[in-house]
Amino acid sequence: MSDIEFHPVQTHAAAREDREIPASVTLRAYEVYKHIHGEQRAMIENGCRGGFGVGELFAFLYARSFPKEEWAARADEAFRRPIRNR
Repeated sequence: MSDIEFHPVQTHAAAREDREIPASVTLRAYEVYKHIHGEQRAMIENGCRGGFGVGELFAFLYARSFPKEEWAARADEAFRRPIRNR
């Protein structure tokens, strides 16, 4: 069995089975979330919210690739631009 920790992620899958991704990913997204919005451990601890949504993960991980002082603006930029199918 793997020693990798996983966190829940919200998806739009028709099958409502539990979805999880490695904690190493969610903790990077949470670092940005916390910087912008403040502490909310339920985002990563199987709390009431059920984890980040896929779009939130994309936005926060995108923002994290920039200097910390740009995180809020870059996350906002990512949330404003819709994901397009091509």
